[in-house]
Amino acid sequence: MPQQLSMFAVRVSAPEGLQYVPDFISPEVEQDLIAAIRTLPLQPFQFGHFEGKRRVASFGYRYDYSLRRLELADPIPSWLAGVIAEIESFGGPTTEIGQVLCTEYDVGVGIGWHRDKPHFDRVFGLSLGSSCKFRFRKSNGPSWERFTLDAEPRSLYMMSGASRRIWEHSIPAVEATRYSITFRTMLDAGAGVSRPRSARS
Repeated sequence: MPQQLSMFAVRVSAPEGLQYVPDFISPEVEQDLIAAIRTLPLQPFQFGHFEGKRRVASFGYRYDYSLRRLELADPIPSWLAGVIAEIESFGGPTTEIGQVLCTEYDVGVGIGWHRDKPHFDRVFGLSLGSSCKFRFRKSNGPSWERFTLDAEPRSLYMMSGASRRIWEHSIPAVEATRYSITFRTMLDAGAGVSRPRSARS
């Protein structure tokens, strides 16, 4: 892990609250994370009765689209403890990761326009294996205001503020197999769901 993180200067037109750090992890750590994700029982993403092409595994919490609520998931695995510590250090003293999503994007797979569920607060994304176009849009009268971030392998992005709450984001079909790990803090860890065990337990 790098001891000092150099912040990438995102263009002025970037959504407020979006931060980006290139080379957040080393190539060796990246390969270890990819190898660990490949051992997970990844399942096609379930959106109600629909099945997405990307494959995922949730930890801490998962969102049940049929029940429209958070459910407890398996504890955050210990092999993520080091990365989580670095992300929490980057996010500041109030940062506590409560949910993790590991995703595999095969060639030709992307994700449509959306915002993360309101149960979550800040969102950190770690790109692995290949780059992607991380697209943002928000309504501006009859048109859309748009921004695209080139998310390189080993980079970290953080969404907070307007970039998290107002802008939607999506990823077009990737040209090479890509993995990502999404780390989320909780806005309301209550909502009738007890706090899960984590990698630090």
